[in-house]
Amino acid sequence: SGHARQQGRSGSVRPAPPVGSRGGTGPQCGAAGYSAAKRDASGGARARAAVGCARSRPGGRPGPVNAPLVFFVGGTRSGKSGLAHRWAEAQAPRRLFLATCRVENNDAEMAARVARHQAGRGAGWFCVEEPLDPLTVLKGFLAGTSGQDSDAAGVALLDCVSLWIANLLAAGLTPEVIRTRVAALAAGLADEPGGRARPVALVSAETGLGIVPPTPLGRVYRDVLGLANQTLAGVCTHVIFVSCGLPLALKGPLPEGL
Repeated sequence: SGHARQQGRSGSVRPAPPVGSRGGTGPQCGAAGYSAAKRDASGGARARAAVGCARSRPGGRPGPVNAPLVFFVGGTRSGKSGLAHRWAEAQAPRRLFLATCRVENNDAEMAARVARHQAGRGAGWFCVEEPLDPLTVLKGFLAGTSGQDSDAAGVALLDCVSLWIANLLAAGLTPEVIRTRVAALAAGLADEPGGRARPVALVSAETGLGIVPPTPLGRVYRDVLGLANQTLAGVCTHVIFVSCGLPLALKGPLPEGL
């Protein structure tokens, strides 16, 4: 069963809250309202229809409508990106792919990898490459104000957090500064004004299950990425660990589309 339970700081186990459970009454609110809008519309219109779900708070103020925020994490060639693509394609016919990969001019092998990924995505994807500042792109996507084709997308996929962290280290940022960048990304996704109207997926590598890296930089990267994964998992509605191509729900139920 995908109905995972959530581990508390004290070691106690408590059920993970359902998506959109922060208040609200009526059958079309929260996750239910988002799902209804998704069935009745397409692309970016789904998100805008979901925003129109008026959830009432005391005093008659509308509450937020939060679409799923899904975190896929796993080892190299675990199948995490493939599952994230499958989930995104089940959400909307038009999708934003936010790529953090940076290809150096003399790296033919990485360029070939990127070309294979691009060919495998097929129709319906809009690609934006941003190796250092994915938050700006995602905030524009969620607000529908980026001025790009991605404004019409109904879902965003950031692939991947682990390359983003590597890029920040390569740019000379300290671990402390990188942690503030990660915290800003987490807060920006979790605290979108008026609620998160469109679903977002994040992909990251789990690097802490193998041997201790033999170099100082490798150990710094492992530590910074591990802390980043923890921070992002804390704000996501669903956390999916992927191994051997199979999903295991760590937080929330397995989402639709997997």
